[in-house]
Amino acid sequence: MKINWGTGIVIAFVCFIAFIMYFVVSMSTNDKYDHDLVNENYYEQELKYQEDIDKEKKAKNLSENVKWRKSSEGIEIEFPSTMNYSDIKGTLHLDRPSNKTLDFKSELNLNSSKFIIPKDNLLEGRWNLKIYWNYKGNDYLFKELIVY
Repeated sequence: MKINWGTGIVIAFVCFIAFIMYFVVSMSTNDKYDHDLVNENYYEQELKYQEDIDKEKKAKNLSENVKWRKSSEGIEIEFPSTMNYSDIKGTLHLDRPSNKTLDFKSELNLNSSKFIIPKDNLLEGRWNLKIYWNYKGNDYLFKELIVY
């Protein structure tokens, strides 16, 4: 049986379509290729982005800003020593870009100027740390990419 050029083109199209279908099916069913959005409601976050910029500028203008360091207990966050820690209220957000199920949020209940995130809650790798805090009616934001 001799294959002419018309049959060859049809066979090439069928092979190409099968090739594309294979990749579509494998990408949609394999968990290795499952990538979620970093945040479900990113449109709402975009609208309040300017407020966050203002809060972050206000925090950077302080004589002493929030500091963090890796310790044997986990991540130790230290608030400015010039402020009374009992007047500091806020929330801490730790977001894992690679897996949103590891994200968590915690209320700041300070017993000292330091706040510790236990190492049991953390995996090694990249985290986005955001601390929204209020001190005597002033709102501040500390935001940093950390590697634990």
